[in-house]
Amino acid sequence: MSTPAPEKTGRIKQFVQAYQYASKTDKRLGLWTIGSFVVGAAVGVLLFWLLPPRDMTVFKIIVLVLGALAIGGLAAVVVFSRRAEKAAFEQMEGKPGAALAALSVLKRGWRTDQMVAVNKNSDLVHRVIGPPGIVLIGEGNVNRLRPLMNQERRKHERVDSEVPVHELVVGNGEGQVGLRQLSKTVRKLPKAIKPAQMTDVINRLKAMDATRPKVPLPKGPVPTSMKGLRGNLRGR
Repeated sequence: MSTPAPEKTGRIKQFVQAYQYASKTDKRLGLWTIGSFVVGAAVGVLLFWLLPPRDMTVFKIIVLVLGALAIGGLAAVVVFSRRAEKAAFEQMEGKPGAALAALSVLKRGWRTDQMVAVNKNSDLVHRVIGPPGIVLIGEGNVNRLRPLMNQERRKHERVDSEVPVHELVVGNGEGQVGLRQLSKTVRKLPKAIKPAQMTDVINRLKAMDATRPKVPLPKGPVPTSMKGLRGNLRGR
């Protein structure tokens, strides 16, 4: 008897882990996934039935089954991915490092530096460097973050006055950015620097960071990265 391929076994395990993690918040995740598969399969049968030939031959039955599995499977994966992602964000909400986990989906061309600044109340400032320039991401109490963010902005503006420094605070209040919209908001910021400039900015910031005192890590576990979760959902 042949044993399952390691890659296939790994993917199944990843999907199971993603389901177990997301179902803690979304109790109806399984029902929505199964329901979307059934509806998608029905749509697949209908669509492929309209294709010629209309006679119920063995070939036609095979086409209907494959069509139902393909569209039903696609619908189930899409619904599962979106609800699992939403559940993951809900579980990360309010935890130290949640913004860092949300930012982990940024692809090549971006650099994320975690906890460049922390105060005694464990309010955090992360830093993203990319096409928009420098983006400071604040997590924690808005009133306590304001002086911390202002201090960091002045430090970063002294590194290179021509590079824009953006400030975003994660939260659900007015003027804040929700956790789910964070990476999208960062990507939508206007482009200001080119890759060659980015390398120079990173080197300048490394020199600045070398003079900083060691930042104490906040207490409590850092949430699972969204990059890892999305990889699980895609079977990677």
